Amino acid sequence: MTYIVNDKCIGCKYTDCVEVCPVDCFYEGENMLVIHPDECIDCGVCEPECPADAIVPDTEPGAEDWVEFNRKYSELWPVLTTRRDPLPAADEKDGEEGKFEKYFSEKPGEGD
Repeated sequence: MTYIVNDKCIGCKYTDCVEVCPVDCFYEGENMLVIHPDECIDCGVCEPECPADAIVPDTEPGAEDWVEFNRKYSELWPVLTTRRDPLPAADEKDGEEGKFEKYFSEKPGEGD
């Protein structure tokens, strides 16, 4: 099992999860995070830290597509190991439906 980040992260990019990850497997895009599924040790400490409930185990329904999505972008984006402020519109976008189609960006974030 591994954990993944889904589209609930888009536009919010809360980084509380990054701060507790013991293996630094989070990678930063312009407006979301992903987890490298081969680096995740399945400890689960990140899941309850996400205010947007964007981190789920790969056993959840619909998560299988997100595993490959997380793998792809974790190989393109820089690692993030330090907690940062969420995106400015995070409170407005938290819980919004259809965020992938509206907001997803392939651009990398700054990383550490």
